[in-house]
Amino acid sequence: MKVETKEAITHVIVATAEWGKDQLRYRRHRLAEFLAAQEETKEVIWVCPAPRTQVKGFQEVHLGIRQFAVKDLLEKKMFRFGRYTDVFYRHKLSPLLDELAAANGERCCLWYTFPGFPLLSSLHPWDQVIYDCSDLWAAPISGRSNLLSEFRRKVIKSAELRIIHRADSITCSSDYLHKEVNKKLTAGREKVHTVENGVEYELFSANKAVPDRSILQGREGTVLGFIGGIKPKLDFKMIEEAALQKPDWTFLWVGPDATNGDVSFQELLRLPNVIWTGPADPKDVPHYMELIDIGIMPYKNSSYNQAVFPLKLFEFLAAGKPVVGSNLPSTSKMQKPYVYEYVEGDHPIDFIAACEKVLGQNEDETYKEMRRNIARTQDWDCLFKQIMKYTGIQKHA
Repeated sequence: MKVETKEAITHVIVATAEWGKDQLRYRRHRLAEFLAAQEETKEVIWVCPAPRTQVKGFQEVHLGIRQFAVKDLLEKKMFRFGRYTDVFYRHKLSPLLDELAAANGERCCLWYTFPGFPLLSSLHPWDQVIYDCSDLWAAPISGRSNLLSEFRRKVIKSAELRIIHRADSITCSSDYLHKEVNKKLTAGREKVHTVENGVEYELFSANKAVPDRSILQGREGTVLGFIGGIKPKLDFKMIEEAALQKPDWTFLWVGPDATNGDVSFQELLRLPNVIWTGPADPKDVPHYMELIDIGIMPYKNSSYNQAVFPLKLFEFLAAGKPVVGSNLPSTSKMQKPYVYEYVEGDHPIDFIAACEKVLGQNEDETYKEMRRNIARTQDWDCLFKQIMKYTGIQKHA
């Protein structure tokens, strides 16, 4: 039962995209659902950029969560700098601000999950402003740099700096991001904390469904699986070379193609032992887990990936699967034999060797339980409760 007093809280979450985009559920989606489920929460408002004008100003997207979309300057990606530049979005926030102002003094908390709309932090008397930093936003995701990416970097860096200085508390999804945020602060570093990504443990550990093996197109043998958004930060070239060297292995890709036509991903898909399913409904992801023998996280060696701590690491482990990752230094501390093997560089021989190593104990129940035990400590509810302690929001509810 929700609280209906003046102490009820409205949580406004600034997110990167519309709620159901690509059928993917990120850290920010879990945060929104957690907040919506809290007794003192009146509602959660999901504020996000959108390429086109929305028919409705506010739209219910989940129980207790309404979306308020802010139209981008223009549809093309090159115009997304408008999300970070006050003059291009300020007037578009008016319906949101009017609704908050009509709430008659109810508590409102602002959560930034990316550095868009920085001026919003100054346009309402927020009870708390929180920045949950989960990416190195200003770095190019592909690892490549040009004049446009440099302009983009400067605009985002400036917006993020304003939010960092305005925030009452900051949580970071990796130690690397924590250090990067600290560099931007000359005082107030005690407000910065590391809370790594988590997992819906029961969802992934309890799955007993018989997997649909027709997805593998009749192929037998070892299956290596990547599940999530397929983006330019992944090392498709290295996986292509590994797939050529191990034709008896199947490389299964599950998720939407967000590569913007990356040629290396298209070349990878031409191989007979590479299968791409396309997007998957979030509720079906645990079923795909049952098809794979090894979870893979093949990332490029780039500045952007220095900060990445993938959600899928603990999802694989919760399902009892061993994991092999590359060029994710924030995850290196998680290394454990037959649980998580970590490699640096882009040499397929090293990647293959790590996969062959974990295969040696893939079905050992002792290691399966060890993997699940590690994931159990990273359940989302526990992590978000820790974030709430750092914010102090509930002390006054």
